[in-house]
Amino acid sequence: QVQLVESGGGLVQAGGSLRLSCAASRKIFSFKSMGWYRQAPGKQRELVAVRTSDGSTNYADSVKGRFTISRDNAKNTVYLQMNSLKPEDTAVYYCNAVSYADNYNYWGQGTQVTVSS
Repeated sequence: QVQLVESGGGLVQAGGSLRLSCAASRKIFSFKSMGWYRQAPGKQRELVAVRTSDGSTNYADSVKGRFTISRDNAKNTVYLQMNSLKPEDTAVYYCNAVSYADNYNYWGQGTQVTVSS
């Protein structure tokens, strides 16, 4: 069973920064993609940033230029650096990984990010 554990969420004022971490229980090269989604109250879960195994990245338009996804293979960890945070970024952020073997989607438990004005 694969586990994804997020950390790094919290309360920050607008304009501040946070870095989220997602630690995987196995080598992350076994995933065809890893990324971050978020869900605000009353809204559907949406893609924030994804990195595929070839190194390509995809960001939501609302976070381009502010958020950066990266990984550390040695630590089996994916990060989301969030700068210039806005109140609209407030949401629960979820780590996601898709396996090569069967395209199974794994999800972390989520970490709350709250941006105050």
